[in-house]
Amino acid sequence: MTTSPTSGIRDAGDLRHQLVEQLLAHNHIRSAAVERAFRTVSRHLFAPEVPLAAAYADDIVATRHLGDGTITSSLSAPWLQAGMLEAARIQPGHRVLEIGSGGYNAALIAELAGPAGHVTTLDIDPAVTGRAIRFLPEAGYDNVSVVTADAEHLPPGVVPAGGFDAIVVTVDTWDLPWIDALADGGRLVAPLRLHGYHWAIGFTKEKGALHSDEPLVVCGFVAMQGAGAWNPNRRSIHDTGVSLFWEDGTPQSVDQLAPSLTRRPAVTRTGITVGGQEPFDLLMLYLAGALPGFCRLEADPGGGHQVLDPPPPHWPAAAIVRGASLARLAHERIGDGEDGKGRHEFVVHGYGGQGHAAAAEMAEQVEIWQRNHRGARCPLITARPAPHRAPAGAEHSPHVFAKKHTRITVGWPVTPGAPVRRSCDGSRNAE
Repeated sequence: MTTSPTSGIRDAGDLRHQLVEQLLAHNHIRSAAVERAFRTVSRHLFAPEVPLAAAYADDIVATRHLGDGTITSSLSAPWLQAGMLEAARIQPGHRVLEIGSGGYNAALIAELAGPAGHVTTLDIDPAVTGRAIRFLPEAGYDNVSVVTADAEHLPPGVVPAGGFDAIVVTVDTWDLPWIDALADGGRLVAPLRLHGYHWAIGFTKEKGALHSDEPLVVCGFVAMQGAGAWNPNRRSIHDTGVSLFWEDGTPQSVDQLAPSLTRRPAVTRTGITVGGQEPFDLLMLYLAGALPGFCRLEADPGGGHQVLDPPPPHWPAAAIVRGASLARLAHERIGDGEDGKGRHEFVVHGYGGQGHAAAAEMAEQVEIWQRNHRGARCPLITARPAPHRAPAGAEHSPHVFAKKHTRITVGWPVTPGAPVRRSCDGSRNAE
C-alpha cells in the first residue's frame, strides 16, 4: 500500500509539532520566535535519506561520512539546535552567519531573521553546500546565501559592513577566529573545545572581546575541517597501549613514562564523591586550567592493562606528567547511593617514583574545586584576540587557554562555605 504525497506531508506536520512539544516540555525552546521557527521549517526536506520518524526524532541525522564511517556532516539534534538558537538571540532584520551548513539550521535562522534580515551559511565541503543549495529553495528559502569556503579566513565580501549581528557555529571548533566579523554587541554561539571537552557557549561581543553569559552545555558536533582543524597532539607511550594528548598546551615527552606503568600506582583518596548519574564535566575543565601540563590519558581497550586498574572509561582521563612520573584521575564505587545508581569517590593514581607527589598535587586541586567552586555558578568564559607575541612567563597562566587566534580565560565564581550540588548543565556521569 502506498501513501499519497498529501498524507505524507500531513504526517510530517504532526511529527514536527510533536517534536516542538517535546522541546518545549524540556525547556529547550524558551521563546515564541524559536517555537514558531521549529513549527514552520520542514526538517524532513533536509534529510530525504531517512524515514519521517527519524527526521523528526530528537537526535542527529548523519548526512555525510568518510570511508571509515566518521560523520563529517549532520543535522544536529533538535534540542541542541534550539538551545543554541535561543542563545543567539536572533531578531528580525539581523544579519547572521552560520558556520557549518546543510540547510535546515539556516532555514530556522532565516525564520528568526525574517524577510528584512539576511542569512549566510558557509561550509568547506562542496557536497554539503550543494545540499543546502538544493534543499533551501525546495523548502521555500531562496534568500539564504550559501558559500563554499574555509571558515578559518572568511572570503572577501562575506562580512557585511559593521559585522554580523550573530554568528552560529555548528561544527566542533578549537578556536574562535571570527571576533572581528561580529558587530559590537553581537552574539556568537559556538561549541568550543577546551582540552578535548566540548562546550556550547553563548557570547556577547563587548569592546573587542567575547564574554559568555549562558550556562555551559556539553555537546558534540562534527569536527572542523581545513585550516581550523584541531590537533590533538597525541603522544603514545611505547609498548604500553597508553597515549597522552595535549590539545591545549605544549606536548611533553612520554617515552620515559613506560617503566612507571609496570608498577602498581600510589592511590590518593580525596573523600569527594559523585553520584552515578551526576555530571562532573566542570571538574575536568577546572583541572585543565589549574594544573600545569594537564593532558588526557587514553588506553587501548584491548590492551589488558594490569596497572591501569580500573582502566580509563570510554572518555579519556585527566592526567598530568611530572618527569618520569604521572598521575591520573579515577573514581571508585563506594556504594549504591540514594537512587541506587551508585556513589563514587574521586581518587588519583600516581605512577613512577614521584607518582605520589603528582597524585597529591592533582588531589589538592580536586579538593579546591569541591570547596570553592562546586556549588558556585557556572564559570564565565572570555575570548580575546591573541597577542602577536606571547607575554613573558605565559607558559602556564591558571585557567587561560592559548589558542591560535584567541586567548580563552575561564573565570570561576566562588561559593564560600559548604558546597552544594551544582546547577550547571553537563553530561559526564560517573560509571
